[in-house]
Parts: sequence; structure tokens; C-alpha cells
Amino acid sequence: MENRNYGICGVYCGQCPNGNGRVKFNAGELKRLVDTVRYNWVEQVVKSFKFAEFRKGLEWFAAAQCPMCLNGGGAPCENRKCAAEKKLPSCLLCDTYLTCEHTKYQREWYPFIVDNYKRVKEVGLQKHLEEEEERARAGVDLMGHLERRCCKVIRLAEEK
Repeated sequence: MENRNYGICGVYCGQCPNGNGRVKFNAGELKRLVDTVRYNWVEQVVKSFKFAEFRKGLEWFAAAQCPMCLNGGGAPCENRKCAAEKKLPSCLLCDTYLTCEHTKYQREWYPFIVDNYKRVKEVGLQKHLEEEEERARAGVDLMGHLERRCCKVIRLAEEK
């Protein structure tokens, strides 16, 4: 069976919360809770909070799930075009991966991707994908890495 849970760029989409459905599930759950508890009163306490906009955002996230680039989804990128021109199923198979301008973003945002590249050189793409799928099933995801880089404490201040 063909594994289509990976990005051509080398990131394993099955470990991404948008690719594996975690964002969709949690947004749906939060939408359900917000609707059940009827939080529309928050606008009256925090004037800068727009409940209708918040609710619309939850609806969007609850309905959306990245279909991953091998299935026609994912963010627009040059990686797919470049890999297609080189007739490669993954950028991880390209000898210029570590210096390629197209994979610079992935190397900067996901430093572990260099290890993925080296692992593919050792065991091949198929074995690497099997290992990544096993990690995904065990609960490994990109969040641990991204949380340190992206998450900030957000406080809603009451307007006076």
C-alpha cells in the first residue's frame, strides 16, 4: 500500500496536526463546547472580542483538514514542481537537498529534517516513511518542536 502521508519536501504530514486531523477534531470540539456553554456573552465583558468572528474561525478549522500535497493539498510551494521536473517522489532523494533554496524553509523550521535526509540515505525512502508512520501512530507529532518556536502567551485585556 502506497504511503501518501508525507510531503514532497520531506516533512511527514501524518505527524502534522493539520494533516492528521488533530486541528479539525479539536476545533470541532471547541466549537461544540462554546455553543453548548453559549459564550456569546464574552463580547460584553471584553469589548475587543468579536464572538461571531471567533465562531466563524472555529467553523472553518472544524471543516478543514489538509489533504497533504501528494493528494493535491498543502501550501503552495516550489518543491512539488522541482521534484516533478527531477522525477523524484521526494526532495529527500535529491543530492542538493541540504543546499537547495526550495527546501531552505523546511531546514530552518524543521531542523530534524536533516536527520530525515540522512536516514533516507541510509535505509531508503520507503523504510523511512514506514518509520515515520510508526512514529505518528505512537503519537509523535510536529507540535513539540513547533510549540517552542511559535507559541506565545496571549492575554485578553479588559478594555476600560
